[in-house]
Amino acid sequence: MSSIQTRLQLDDSHADAVALLGGLDNGQRGGIYTKSEVVDFILDLVAYEATTDLTTRRILEPSCGAGDFLERIVQRLLCSARNFNKPFSDLAPCIRAVDVGTKPLEEAKAKITCILVDHGASPSEICSLLSAWFTQADFLMNPFPCGFTHIVGNPPYIRQEDLPKSLLDLYRRSFATMYDRADIYVAFFERSLGLLNEGGKLGFICSDRWMKNKYGGPLRDLVSSHFHLETHVDLTNCPAFHSEVVAYPAVTIISKTEGTDTAVAYRPEISNKALSALVPALRKESTHKDVSVATDVAIAHEPWLLENLPRLSVIRQLEKRFPSIEAAGCKISIGVATGADSVYIGDASKLDVEDDARLPLATTRDIANGSINWKGKYVLNPFNEDGSLLDLSTHPKLAAYLEIHKERIMARNVAKKNPAKWFRTIDRIYPALTSRPKLLIPDIKGNAHVVYEAGELYPHHNLYYVTSENWDLRALQAVLLSKITQAFIATYSLRMRGDFLRYQAQYLRRLRLPAWREVPEALRSKLTLAGLNGDIFQADSAARELYGLTESEWSTIALP
Repeated sequence: MSSIQTRLQLDDSHADAVALLGGLDNGQRGGIYTKSEVVDFILDLVAYEATTDLTTRRILEPSCGAGDFLERIVQRLLCSARNFNKPFSDLAPCIRAVDVGTKPLEEAKAKITCILVDHGASPSEICSLLSAWFTQADFLMNPFPCGFTHIVGNPPYIRQEDLPKSLLDLYRRSFATMYDRADIYVAFFERSLGLLNEGGKLGFICSDRWMKNKYGGPLRDLVSSHFHLETHVDLTNCPAFHSEVVAYPAVTIISKTEGTDTAVAYRPEISNKALSALVPALRKESTHKDVSVATDVAIAHEPWLLENLPRLSVIRQLEKRFPSIEAAGCKISIGVATGADSVYIGDASKLDVEDDARLPLATTRDIANGSINWKGKYVLNPFNEDGSLLDLSTHPKLAAYLEIHKERIMARNVAKKNPAKWFRTIDRIYPALTSRPKLLIPDIKGNAHVVYEAGELYPHHNLYYVTSENWDLRALQAVLLSKITQAFIATYSLRMRGDFLRYQAQYLRRLRLPAWREVPEALRSKLTLAGLNGDIFQADSAARELYGLTESEWSTIALP
């Protein structure tokens, strides 16, 4: 157990987290309140039910807010106590509700008081229970004398930049999962998992970002090593909260048990009837047409691939049959980051420098309509072909321009770290890339947007690009425009608002591709023509033939 316990370092100088955060309004503290139908759904999934003697259980709500979860928890506990003839005095150890906010705790206590009055509790019994159940504290730093059988809730959404630096530093020291750009809810997962008793269950409704992205890696590793991912319910675009949220939410049930199977459901109707019907299958007590079971989802720090399991099955087969796109001879890269685009990018009149000190630049605006429509922007090029910096003594125009903007250029981290090379861009520029044909792909799109560039422009940082010594780029363009590529990206990528996907290099590199030498001549022509014409229908037809997919497999992979 010691290897997975939260590395909690209580520090008296930071015990004022309540003072720092307690007075903030609900939005500032990351509070988003959950609908009662979803609360009941989660309580059912973790088997916190009035048909059992809940006085033998201990349930924790680590961010109780105004009491959305707590109301339903107390009602179930009181019903159970009545069913098993347990007095109010037995209920004090059963619930712990924590929140940093003063006002929401007052609201929650008022709601629970009304419920206790309705169930016949005396004023002294109510006072005793409220005192035992509620704690105003920073949950992440608050000590608990014992563990819990159930932990449920909706942890707060607070980005790192919105936290006081002293508090963020403390959290980073205390929680191994506060990695990279992790939101505070990640630490809530780690702290809560460390408080689970053997056999206990955690049920959170929370952003699903950590399940695939970089900062979620340590938390995924923790879960895969010591817990069981029992249930995942995708609530993308489902009205699960009382207010609209930007992040895509999911219900996640994690138990302190062993297991490899994960029950999965997608975007259910938010109603008591629809959600209740899913519960037995999600608890693996029966089957349901809208519930699937995935095996070995949680493997070390790897992304959790839980969206569209039938499509994932086809993707896995393609991954076994074909090499990666880069192993097939195609290189995927990202364009140049300057660190100060307002200085390094402009039209010819602005960048009045020597010809070899600027390059014509391709941006997302230049390919918006699916082909190249260059807007005349250039990027400063401070590099020679061999990677050394230009000699400013031989480039007086460049030297004069840089001197004018020196203060802004020197403010960049890349300049501070290497003052001798103060005017370099963040990324090295390879001038020869300008004249090399390439495919340009913008990051965020609903569908693949792949544009052929004949070898006249240098790509900007907001574009990924593909080059190849082996594949014909027009034929490759057809493959990248097809539903095959979209299926790979949808499997591995995070979804953005509006259901857009991220066509980043890390996801594009997941694509599988046959070697060009293995593609029959007739199919080469078909792919090339589809790429030249930007014909998506023809690209899909050729891609299906290229990968040898059956009608059933194609129907599965082409699902949205």
